[in-house]
Amino acid sequence: MTAVPRPAALFAVLAMLLLSAAVALKAGSYPVRWPEVLAALTSPGNDAASLVVDLRLTRLVLALACGAALGVAGAVLQTILGNPLADPFTLGVSSGAGIGATLALVSGASGGLGVSLAALMGAAGAVAVVLGLCWAARSFSRESLVLAGIIVSTFLAACIALMKALHEDSVASIVFWLLGSLQNRSWPHVAMMLPLGLPAMAVILASAKVLDVLALGGEYAHTLGVRVAACRTLLVLAAAGLTASSVAVCGIIGFVGLVVPHGMRLLLGPRHGLLLPACAVMGGVVLLWADVAARTVLAHGAELPVGVITALAGAPAFCFVLLGSRRQA
Repeated sequence: MTAVPRPAALFAVLAMLLLSAAVALKAGSYPVRWPEVLAALTSPGNDAASLVVDLRLTRLVLALACGAALGVAGAVLQTILGNPLADPFTLGVSSGAGIGATLALVSGASGGLGVSLAALMGAAGAVAVVLGLCWAARSFSRESLVLAGIIVSTFLAACIALMKALHEDSVASIVFWLLGSLQNRSWPHVAMMLPLGLPAMAVILASAKVLDVLALGGEYAHTLGVRVAACRTLLVLAAAGLTASSVAVCGIIGFVGLVVPHGMRLLLGPRHGLLLPACAVMGGVVLLWADVAARTVLAHGAELPVGVITALAGAPAFCFVLLGSRRQA
């Protein structure tokens, strides 16, 4: 497949973003007409404002932010680890957030931002253990990072299963959180993402050229003067920070960070200067549409976990990307 010209690609992505945002503000179990949506955005005091601004606009911003974080983190980790199957959860971030949220739910500390804060601490702890294992092994190679991530993920997944077995009355809430959702999120959740997510995103976007060199291999990058171990550690930390900021507020949402980078590489090529912004925008758009589907496919205002939607749509999409990449090869 031939890479799409840059102006056409940027125009298409921005048009899709605007269209998706408009649909997300209007769609939902409670019908709102277009004039009411515009009035809610321009005149906050009217009847539809609380629905459009406080509920749907919050979810829109969170979906775009979390989707962007997962898309960019996936692209970075696939390059750093040299593994096309790597995604934002490869380093144990999801399991760490999962055990943090599980402990908050079973201990009754789930009020306000309790679950999100516990998930954030769990994710940070998991990444610290992964890097600690690599430090103890005196190796920050791709293989060491992946193996350490598998060890931590497996252990923490077993801990989550144990907690569910010991607290059967909390199983439903634990499972719903683990599947990911934007339900009942508010502006404080948006604010919670910023201190960790913005610096991590800035570091990654400023490292696009370094990622281009690292994609050619560690030895080649070293001959060009790149401090491979230091750059790899910094970018892994930044990707983990992006992932943790997303998982802490929205739970574990799979496939976005795996499929979106592959699809964007197929369309735009491997250069990270364009690939990373495209993954950010398209990741947000994909999660936005998944959230719209999650809150509209069931009748009577019932809602599906958004992670179920991304998994159902992500598997066929990944097959399409796989077949496209084989034809391109």
